[in-house]
Amino acid sequence: MKFFANTRTKSAAFPLSPVAAGCALFVSAMSGNVYAQASAAPQASDQPITTVKVSGIRRGIEDAISVKKDSSSIVEAISAEDIGKLPDVSIAESIARLPGLAAQRVGGRAQVISVRGLSPDFSTTLLNGREQVSTGDNRSVEFDQYPSELLSGVTIYKTPDAGLVGQGLSGTIDMQTVRPLSFGKRTIAMNVRGEKNSLGGIANAKDTGNRFSVSYIDQFADRTIGIAIGYAHLASPVLSNETGLYEPWKTDSRPGVPAGTSLMDGLKSVARSGTNKRDGVMGVLQYRPNKTWTSMIDMYASKFKREETANQYEVNLSNYNGGFEPGLMYTPATTSNGVLTGGSASGVYPLVRGMYNNRKDEIKAIGWGNTLRFDGWSVFADVSYSKANRDEVSLENNLQLSNAAGDPFLDTVDLKFATGGFSQIGGRLNYSDPKNLYLRNTIYGSGYGKTPSIEDELKGFKLVASLPMPTMLQSYFSGLDVGVNYADRTKSKIQPEGAITLRGAPGPVPSELSYGQIDLGFAGTGMVPAWNVPGVVSQYMNFNPSSTESFLISKAWEVNEKITTSFVKANIDSEIGSVTVKGNVGVQVQHTEQSSKANYFDGTAPAGTQVKPVQDGMTYTDYLPSLNLAFGLGNQQTVRFAAAKQLARPRIDQLRSALDFNVGTTDFKPSANGGNARLDPWRAKALDLSYEKYFGNKAYFAVAAFHKKLDTYIFTQTKDYDFSKYVPGTNAITAIGNYKAPYNGNGGKLKGLELSASLPLSLLTPVLDGFGVSASATHSKSSIAIEDPDSNIGKNIPLPGLSKRVTNLTLYYEKNGFETRVSQRKRSDFVGEIGNFANDRSLRYVVGEDVVDFQIGYNFTEGSFKGLGLVLQVNNVGDTAYETYAGDRNKPLEYQKYGRTFLMGANYKF
Repeated sequence: MKFFANTRTKSAAFPLSPVAAGCALFVSAMSGNVYAQASAAPQASDQPITTVKVSGIRRGIEDAISVKKDSSSIVEAISAEDIGKLPDVSIAESIARLPGLAAQRVGGRAQVISVRGLSPDFSTTLLNGREQVSTGDNRSVEFDQYPSELLSGVTIYKTPDAGLVGQGLSGTIDMQTVRPLSFGKRTIAMNVRGEKNSLGGIANAKDTGNRFSVSYIDQFADRTIGIAIGYAHLASPVLSNETGLYEPWKTDSRPGVPAGTSLMDGLKSVARSGTNKRDGVMGVLQYRPNKTWTSMIDMYASKFKREETANQYEVNLSNYNGGFEPGLMYTPATTSNGVLTGGSASGVYPLVRGMYNNRKDEIKAIGWGNTLRFDGWSVFADVSYSKANRDEVSLENNLQLSNAAGDPFLDTVDLKFATGGFSQIGGRLNYSDPKNLYLRNTIYGSGYGKTPSIEDELKGFKLVASLPMPTMLQSYFSGLDVGVNYADRTKSKIQPEGAITLRGAPGPVPSELSYGQIDLGFAGTGMVPAWNVPGVVSQYMNFNPSSTESFLISKAWEVNEKITTSFVKANIDSEIGSVTVKGNVGVQVQHTEQSSKANYFDGTAPAGTQVKPVQDGMTYTDYLPSLNLAFGLGNQQTVRFAAAKQLARPRIDQLRSALDFNVGTTDFKPSANGGNARLDPWRAKALDLSYEKYFGNKAYFAVAAFHKKLDTYIFTQTKDYDFSKYVPGTNAITAIGNYKAPYNGNGGKLKGLELSASLPLSLLTPVLDGFGVSASATHSKSSIAIEDPDSNIGKNIPLPGLSKRVTNLTLYYEKNGFETRVSQRKRSDFVGEIGNFANDRSLRYVVGEDVVDFQIGYNFTEGSFKGLGLVLQVNNVGDTAYETYAGDRNKPLEYQKYGRTFLMGANYKF
């Protein structure tokens, strides 16, 4: 098992190897214990017929096993224990527990998902089979926008079939809401939770929150009409303690630092506080008047608001202190392995910075599907519409020690750059008294602000006919599916920005706008003031964000995609001797028309004519054959084989036609950097092989291998480009110049091995009745090397999103209404794509995580409290930190602690 062991030994909160635990149990089970129990049991004819109702944890597990067992593709699934009772706070956390999947935390929450070591851009997310829009800059869905309480389950397709529209290259994640006519009776479920964060409330933010949800499901008109309505509310604290270093690490000459030492330009300590608020609504209307016609309308809508303030102490270490003397001097500096590890820096001028962010997201999705079934054939028609909006305000104020005369208070700051913990940064002057910290034109100006906005709209139509096979082929095929899907998606972004300047004379923050003090003692900084940043900007400063400055022109864009997908799929149902063969074979044809509209800035044009429109795009067609075979070997054993050609469309921001254009003042050659609306998609050939052993729907063991050959990858490169349509009227001496943009480049191979198991321990011995375990491990390897010239962490970096080792383990006990579980998810180091201060995506190494969650509860099954359940949850039990670094562990970038989250509440269903 050392092959799968996480190389990090720091976290010992849950040292048991998931693979060792799961596989040891299954070796024992498969060696004869299960069969011994079966042979010892009385024959069915000797026993009375009884009905056993499975609920709670085991019900969710058994439903998920059924989905996996019955699928014609290689899939993973999660299923709600009951309506409104998916076990995790976030649907992303539930998904991340599945084999081959891993979550990346953003702001302390699992937000985006990597499937089989590929970044979130390579997967597609569906809701009830329809592709979803996103409030982010690109395609990847931010899963914390979808309340787990309103979903009945999630299926992850690791292998595609021709009829799966909207499929991703790494996988397809399909979230599902309930079907009301699948319920036997009226059901009302309520869920309430109180939340508390271990970091404690600070300044203007509480450390408490709440969650509430209610779902109503009913059937009418002799069960021909079914409705489901659900509402979920979230108010959750945002709290974190952080230290971070300026990027990138570099080798510069600094006074008092040995030549050739790797060092950085600055360090900061930050306490972040705020609130996440989300309100989500789900509705389903299902109409089935007869066996021929079924019609269903489903909708989902959510509003999400994240408001937070970051109170920050920051010191510039690049000898940039506004020109005041004396300049920077390290006395002394400490180094290790050629890297600066600390020292005392004198002659610096620290800032106390307040940063405010208010982000508002809205998602609306609706679809109407109709199925007509006739004798031996059926037709399915579906129309859908979804839209996402994001509006954001980001503001900052900068304060520095001063007095009414404007004299600078230079300081000596003691520093220690730590790996695996908070870096230490402490000035020797007093930064806790707000009367000595002035709003003024600091070394970084008075402040800066941004107001980005995103709109994403998707319209779709789907028509599928399921036809019988000719009689001569019915011994091999059970039917034929033929269909077409049309999707029209438009996504646009603008990002006005601007400096925030003082309206009057410099001075302290007024007391009526002060929040008190924030303790940055975790980083050795001490107390600093906190204040109402938007209030200060509104009353005492000027902020007029603009989109027309030359450097902002390329940050506004619109991308449109029109995709027509047609497919034919033959469903296989045959036998080879005693072996059953099921699955499908088919081909999907995707015709894509992609285009982008934007502007570019021509600095050579006369004033008033420098902003010019630019439009570009291309069309292409892909033929995507696929084969899925499931061989039933008897004794509930299945071997699956899949082969397919797959694709993932480029990131939407990479498809922008926007660019920054320039003509050199000395060589008079044109050059530019920007997007590329002529990008081909990522394309790959994939092979999958899986062995699965089931024990009814109670338990299973599986081992799967996958291999993907990416024919192309998308890199930022600089190439010769024909600027013929840009140079007329300029002083350029040639139309050929350098263009830095995303281009298609060489791909490579990605392969991996997955082990997964789920077992109630009563199958081993009755003594362990009620206990169970689910475990998985994935080991992945890639030959793809990313050559990103903008990367601050080195060239030829690993594939973004790829952790070589991902393991998950859940231990549970459930009996007589009592239930408890401990869940652990681990992943090794990976390269993450993180949003930086400029709202651009930046690549950083992320330290592998080991996150443990705990849950305990009791459900009343009889008496006056029947239907009531009590629950206590602790998430991130070990307070696992989020850490990033540049190239190697000796060069830290960020260290963040989000605290433990405690939730206590009740569920009630009747």
